[in-house]
Amino acid sequence: MTVCAIENETAGAAEAAGDAVLEDDEPDAAGERAGFGEDGADDGVPEQAGARGESGVPAGAALAPPALTIAADGSYAARLTLRNVAAEASDETAQAWFVERWTLDGHEPYAVPLPLDQPEEPDSQVLPLADGRVLIRRRIADRNAFSLLYPTGPGTGELPLGAVGCADLTLLPPSPDGASAYALSVGARSTAVWLVTGGAIGPELVAEVPGRCSGGVWLDRAGRMLALDREMPGGGPVKAVAVDLERGGEVTPLLQIAPESNDRLLLADADSGLLLIRSDAPGHDRLGWGVLGSCLPVRFPECLRPADVAVTPFAVQPGQMLMPESCAVALRIDGAAGSWLGVWRPAGRRLHQLAAPEGWQAGRGVWTRDGVLRLPYANENVACGVALLEAPVDGERGTGPAAKAGAESGMQPSAAAAPLPMCKPIPLGQAPLMGRMVPG
Repeated sequence: MTVCAIENETAGAAEAAGDAVLEDDEPDAAGERAGFGEDGADDGVPEQAGARGESGVPAGAALAPPALTIAADGSYAARLTLRNVAAEASDETAQAWFVERWTLDGHEPYAVPLPLDQPEEPDSQVLPLADGRVLIRRRIADRNAFSLLYPTGPGTGELPLGAVGCADLTLLPPSPDGASAYALSVGARSTAVWLVTGGAIGPELVAEVPGRCSGGVWLDRAGRMLALDREMPGGGPVKAVAVDLERGGEVTPLLQIAPESNDRLLLADADSGLLLIRSDAPGHDRLGWGVLGSCLPVRFPECLRPADVAVTPFAVQPGQMLMPESCAVALRIDGAAGSWLGVWRPAGRRLHQLAAPEGWQAGRGVWTRDGVLRLPYANENVACGVALLEAPVDGERGTGPAAKAGAESGMQPSAAAAPLPMCKPIPLGQAPLMGRMVPG
């Protein structure tokens, strides 16, 4: 399973370690160019922890909404949102956080509020399940409590699941099976993986992984193989590893690009095996791609590091069986002008930069198997919407597909379409694999 070859533009640490490294035809530009954001970059969740049930925030307060989370199959999404409530001991209106569920797989998307008697805290996390229920994690003192919320006619039902007694715990991305949800609890020397719903009882410990782990990417459709970015006790580089949740957390090396490089996994597609990787093996952080179990090197395309912006992949086109180079990848591009879209294929070797719909839930979206990107958005005119964008053809020039998509839907872009960069093809080649392991 290990991916450990490299193709880049500088020999750097890998060459010093004796690895064969190919060079790009195109030299580096002067100075450091922005690559892409950190794992788990700021999703707009304000750090305002407190006891549950505190009063809401004043109306009009500048608080960015927490990120929308989409179920693995794209059927539902959930987020925290602000709603107007009557302020205590006054006639003024305040705002408070409540859970909102979006239904995305019908003829028309729609949102259902799931308010309870007390408002939620903005540092709570929500995760939709495939049956329409919404898991919520609430931090209460030094515990993390879990419940399932669901609509019950005019009200909201709540099913408490129990709590985990630790201060530092975060939900992992939705499991591919649609019924389970997992969380990470990071300790001083190890990381606990908790099954918080989908088991026989309440939250249960399913794996204990040595080292401090972050990230979280699913490698299969069954929700068994989980990739985590791990730093071993005592320090050292961060390396992505695969954790087998059905074998008590058995750990297998996944990314070993260079001995001292930090190699993180950002996205994986179970059908094609395409991996989106962040590594500083080329000398500084770069966005690259590889194939799970392949003997080809990891590649770091020049077109995926445009100047003065941060580029973060968030969705891979499924259904491209054994054809990783044909998968369309959606990327969030953040710059001084705001956030907009990028679409890229490994075979195309060029980054299409496209305007996003107004109110796009930035960094969120789902591909269909036939190459249509579904982008959730909400604005003053649309409480819950999904914009459809067909993946542009790599032979096309300009930003025509983005303009046509916006015109057909009547939506205004939230940022101007940026010019497409001209990218020289990066030469392909072989590099040695070290300790390649294939899951059994």
